[in-house]
Amino acid sequence: MIDIAGLAKLYGNFVAVNDLSFTVQPGEVLGLVGPNGAGKTTTLRCIAGIIPPTRGSILINGCDLLHKPLGAKAQLAFFPDEPKLFDYLTVWQHLVFIARIYQVEDYAARGTALLEELELADKRNSLPAELSRGMKQKLAIACGLIHSPKAMYFDEPLTGLDPMGIRKMKTTIIQRAHDGGAVILSSHLLHLVEEICTHLLILKGGKMIAYGSMAEITRQFSAQPDSSLEDIFFRATDDAAATLPPPPPPNLP
Repeated sequence: MIDIAGLAKLYGNFVAVNDLSFTVQPGEVLGLVGPNGAGKTTTLRCIAGIIPPTRGSILINGCDLLHKPLGAKAQLAFFPDEPKLFDYLTVWQHLVFIARIYQVEDYAARGTALLEELELADKRNSLPAELSRGMKQKLAIACGLIHSPKAMYFDEPLTGLDPMGIRKMKTTIIQRAHDGGAVILSSHLLHLVEEICTHLLILKGGKMIAYGSMAEITRQFSAQPDSSLEDIFFRATDDAAATLPPPPPPNLP
């Protein structure tokens, strides 16, 4: 579904992403993790067609993003960490506008279902200025899902959500994978990645440090059978950090 080969992005002499190759099959959720500056957002922006890669190939459901961008972009959705909305369109008008761009015929039924799923039904006629940060995030995600994309890229999707919103967002992401979508999830929240991802890609300095199923990565980097993803992350990205003792428990009365 998502096939990336030899992806590289250079800014002058600075290599932001270096020779990255991976795939995400239908039903899989790939966790994209790494330290700050690892190249995660650059990778997502390249494979979403927002910025051009310096070299490499990007196939979305067999469609070449670089040579047939419209065909490939029609099958994907990218959800950035900061939602971009139109100040003077209501929640429902956002969905109608995006649906018309993608020529979604049954947009009314799809839009209504998405508003219910993401708990925005009572905000149908609200403008973005009347929405909380979390509601804006959910609206941006609803807009991205209205055309039923086959490939989905989530960059920190839980920003601004309350506990109930977090639970429902996790369900939304998992359900899209269960329905046959290929999902990439980039987040610093390792517990989220550990909970819902089937595969993991760890970047550092624009280079791939580890890639495989969660079970494979655990076997490769875990120091003991019950190692958490946090332990695995530190061991994979910084051996010195991996040797540090765990933080002390909080002082309880």
